[in-house]
Amino acid sequence: MTQFAKKLRAILEKAGKLEGGAGDTLLAEAQSSKRPFTEVLVKKGVATELELVELIAKAANIPPIDLSKLSLNKDVLDSVPEDVARDYGVFPVDKIGSLLTIAVANPFDVLKLDDIRIVTGCQLRLVVSTEEEIERIRARSYQQETESVDGILDSFDEGDVSLKEDDFEDDSTDLSAISDEDSPVVKLVNKMILDACNQGASDIHIEPFEKKVIVRYRKDGTMVEAMVLPKRMQNNITSRIKIMSKLDIAEKRKPQDGKFQMKIGRKAVDFRVSILPVVWGEKTVFRILDSTNLALDIQALGFEQRCMEDYLWACSQPYGMILVTGPTGSGKSTTLYSAVRHIASPDINLVTVEDPVEYQLEGINQVPVNPKAGLTFSGALRSILRQDPDVVLLGEIRDQETLEIAIKAALTGHLVLSTLHTNDAPSTITRMIDMGVDPFMVSSAGLLICAQRLGKKLCPNCKKRVDVPEKALLDLGFTEADLADPDLQLEFFEPVGCPRCSGGYKGRFALLETMRMSDEVKRMVVDRANIADIKRRALDEGMLTLRRCALLNAARGKTSLQEVEARTMAD
Repeated sequence: MTQFAKKLRAILEKAGKLEGGAGDTLLAEAQSSKRPFTEVLVKKGVATELELVELIAKAANIPPIDLSKLSLNKDVLDSVPEDVARDYGVFPVDKIGSLLTIAVANPFDVLKLDDIRIVTGCQLRLVVSTEEEIERIRARSYQQETESVDGILDSFDEGDVSLKEDDFEDDSTDLSAISDEDSPVVKLVNKMILDACNQGASDIHIEPFEKKVIVRYRKDGTMVEAMVLPKRMQNNITSRIKIMSKLDIAEKRKPQDGKFQMKIGRKAVDFRVSILPVVWGEKTVFRILDSTNLALDIQALGFEQRCMEDYLWACSQPYGMILVTGPTGSGKSTTLYSAVRHIASPDINLVTVEDPVEYQLEGINQVPVNPKAGLTFSGALRSILRQDPDVVLLGEIRDQETLEIAIKAALTGHLVLSTLHTNDAPSTITRMIDMGVDPFMVSSAGLLICAQRLGKKLCPNCKKRVDVPEKALLDLGFTEADLADPDLQLEFFEPVGCPRCSGGYKGRFALLETMRMSDEVKRMVVDRANIADIKRRALDEGMLTLRRCALLNAARGKTSLQEVEARTMAD
């Protein structure tokens, strides 16, 4: 526990933001997850970044600063070396003569500030910002001083590649050009990865076309073009990535999957790589797996109260099956990991089977699927059931065999958690029956079926309030009772865009539709009732649909009505 975290806890307690033992709990969570205390506070909703800055500034009697509006000056940047700024967690803001203004997250660390005075030879004037904001602007600003993309491309000599402009199928590759740390290819790939991480991207797409290569990032669920590269660099970029991922450089006809790890700043980030042959070469996709951003606290997922109650109830059961459904990238793994962390205890044997293991959890037995070695989901699950498990997390149910084994495990005293690819919770029942499982088995094993999506959060700094006609609200799914409900805010906002966000949105949140397998629903499943009738029954029992959850979040100003329409189907 750092002295700054203790000091900040005291400041928040004095301001009435923390009560009882909440501070100790949050400090322990920050330590266990290896995340900054300020980040945990913001994610838990204790205070916003702006509120934290204002409270720290008031306690230290120094002014706050909004670094997103700062104009960068090379002479000011040069006054503090990058390694010093990174190691001490500061950023140079302004310099007049020998008076240097620096942004700090912790203005109470006198020894650290004395070191900076000695290194810079300047008197210091302090301003306050958050650790995360300082990290963001530091990575962005000093990076600009490094070699640009254009500079890297200029140094990329035609002789570095054996590929002609019109002959992309040439298999020859200069290994020295893609292994040398000083080579343009290595620099470019590193810059691509660093940019994506600094911008908070979840995926990197490298897409080859006839005369160019396009690099796109997925930021807050939206694809954004990052750079356009010349065609001549295509093969060497792909080969460099294959070397990093320990894949076969010579294999260009088959898809390949790999992974690697890089140190970005002070944290290690894992990357999952997929390479797929397409018409004009090989398309590469990186999935960025930053464990520091993984919300393992089940309460921090932000589900609606009813959905959270359903999920916690299912996790507390001694046996049965919990399924989380949704498309790729909808946060299913995070939701399951949070359940595992919630359930885990020294008196429970908990085992996971994953393809691949995305995040390594301390104290959990995690089994990576390896089809090449003959270790499939179904085979691993069979072996696990001989390991005396209490709880089993199955990364994905892909076939009838795996589903049948999972259901039998749920029926024989095990709690089984897994995922399927379906559009909503009720249709999951149809999907399982279509896979060849008897309806009686489905109804007997089922505890809870969840459908999940990720919605984009409006940026709190630039969102703009809008008036929406009642008819439009009714068309979207609000009821007359909702419009008359004084407890429902019904304040709607739209995205604007500012330096702190991406097109008016910043971050994402989970939408969860939960359907309990009640006695009546189970009876209807056994009777092979129409899925529409099952859905109506679940709604009568209090199920909140994805559309309903999204509308409630829009009414609170968390997201926009445009996002509601884009992410969910009308009920």
